Amino acid sequence: MGVEIRVEGLVMTYGDVRAVDDVSFTVAPGEFFGLLGPNGAGKTTTLEMIEGLRRPQSGTVRIGEHEPWRREPELQRRMGVQLQSSSFFERLTAREQLDTFGALYGVAPGRTAEMLEQVGLVDKADVRTEDLSGGQKQRLSIACALIHDPEVVFLDEPTAALDPQARRNLWDVLRSINDSGRTVVLTTHHMDEAEVLCDRVAIMDAGRILELDTPAALVRGLDAPVRISLAPGTLPVSDARALAGDDPVTDDDSGTTITTRDPSRVLTALARRDALDGLSVKGASLEDVFLELTGREYRA
Repeated sequence: MGVEIRVEGLVMTYGDVRAVDDVSFTVAPGEFFGLLGPNGAGKTTTLEMIEGLRRPQSGTVRIGEHEPWRREPELQRRMGVQLQSSSFFERLTAREQLDTFGALYGVAPGRTAEMLEQVGLVDKADVRTEDLSGGQKQRLSIACALIHDPEVVFLDEPTAALDPQARRNLWDVLRSINDSGRTVVLTTHHMDEAEVLCDRVAIMDAGRILELDTPAALVRGLDAPVRISLAPGTLPVSDARALAGDDPVTDDDSGTTITTRDPSRVLTALARRDALDGLSVKGASLEDVFLELTGREYRA
C-alpha cells in the first residue's frame, strides 16, 4: 500500500540563512521514517517541501512518480498530512469535522465512525472541537489526515505538548497506521518516540543530514559505556571497586554504579557474588546519539 519517497539535493534559503542545505534521502514503501533535529535544524521546512507546501529552490522530491509541489489531484488523494499546528472549522463537533474532511475527498459517511474508533474518540464524537483537550485534538487531527485512507502519511510533531499517558496511547495509533502498510514520515523532539516507532531516522542540524540509519545502528555506533547500578546494600563499595578494576565506580544514597565498556565481564562477576537483585543496566539511547551529533547548547 505504501509509496516510495525520493528526496535529492533539496535546498531552501531565507535571505542569508540556508535552512535546508543539499538534503537527500529515500523512504521505502511501507517504512516508518523519522526526521529529527533541534529547533531551527530545517526539518519542518524539509517536510513542507516533501508535502508540496513549498517548492524547492533547488533539488527534487518525488512521491511515487509525482512532484508534490505541482499539487496534482491524483497525488493529493494518496497523501495524508498532520501539521505541527492544526486548525478546525469553528463550532463543529469531532464527528462533523471528520464528515467535512471526508466529503472533500468523496469518502463514504461510514468512514467517520471507523476513524473515531481508531483514534479513541467515540465518546467525544458529539463534542465541539474547541471543547476537546489538547491530546484529543491531536488525535482528531490525525484522524482528519487519515479519513481518505492515504498511502503516505506525514506527521509533524504529533505528540507535542501531550502528557506521557496521551503520548503512549497515541503511539498505538501511529503503529497501527504503519502496520496497515502505509509509508509514514514523522518529525519529533521525543527521542524515545523515534526509537520505538521508526525503522530509520535521519538526524539533521543546520540544514544538513548528519546521520541516517536505524536507531539501533546509530546507538551501537556511539560506542558509549554502560552504567550498571546496584541497589543500596547489595555489595560493599570496596568489593564493587575491586570487581570493576579500572572502570569508574560511584556510590551514594541511591546505590552503587559501575560505568564500563565491558558489561558482560562485570555482570558475570556480579552473578558469581549473587548480587543481581535490584540491578539495573542502562546503555546509550538515541537521545545520547542526538546530543553527541547536535551538541547540548540551548536553541531558540
